[in-house]
Amino acid sequence: MSRAKLSSRFTSACIFLFLLAGAVFTLFPIYMGVLNSLKTEGAMLNNILAIPSRFEFGNYGDAFHKIAFWRSLRNTAAIAGIGLTGIILFAAMAGYKLSRTPGKLSSFLFGLFVLSMLIPFHSVMITLTKIAKELSIQGSLVGLGLIYIGLGVSFAIFLYHGFVKSIPRDLDEAAVIDGCGEFRLFFAVIFPLLLPITATTAILNLLWMWNDFLLPLLMLTDSDSYTLLLSINMLFGQYGNNDWAAILSSLVMAMLPVIVFYLLLQKYILNGIAEGAVKG
Repeated sequence: MSRAKLSSRFTSACIFLFLLAGAVFTLFPIYMGVLNSLKTEGAMLNNILAIPSRFEFGNYGDAFHKIAFWRSLRNTAAIAGIGLTGIILFAAMAGYKLSRTPGKLSSFLFGLFVLSMLIPFHSVMITLTKIAKELSIQGSLVGLGLIYIGLGVSFAIFLYHGFVKSIPRDLDEAAVIDGCGEFRLFFAVIFPLLLPITATTAILNLLWMWNDFLLPLLMLTDSDSYTLLLSINMLFGQYGNNDWAAILSSLVMAMLPVIVFYLLLQKYILNGIAEGAVKG
């Protein structure tokens, strides 16, 4: 075997081992969470790495009631649904229009959107809280969804703007010749072609909104409006008196919906991000 082939196989083996180590490092906390959610608290504290002799599935039923799972899931899904709908709709239209109308104004507006991506949330969260209170949307699920739209639309426009460049302008011209107006042209011709970047945008923003803790903590004041993570946070008691069996079971239940959604659409992530970023 030639030296070049040996070198290539060695490189491939090193890359495989590196990726395997990364996968283990990423999945190990999930494995530990699932494993210990099936233990009694005593068995968990006795040996966190041991496989339980008897699986305590009752922990999930107990956690289900303690965090009011259906109500918390409904609140989280409502917020994410409002946020995703607004981000996808506004970003897709804005990205298309800015990409198809080059000029100084379009470049300036696109630059503003990109620049806003560099502003840390923590630098504006106090001001954002005050504005939400003045607009009477603090404590509202709809209001929180609208805030997510404002925070997430910039990055989505960046992705859509780049992806639209891969769509030939001939389609626009043919649709106009056939009598399509601007809105019909976008929704009937262009938007269906944006499926890969739309799926990517949906996945990235759902992961963000579903796993966000700080913004809902600042905005939601009534426990009946709490998201899954805020409800789970209520299980942490004072002075370290934490219900770990219920906490871990709740976290496992909370991550299942978003994992299913991710698995359904994950094949679009790499293509969508690559085309949206590189062409942009």
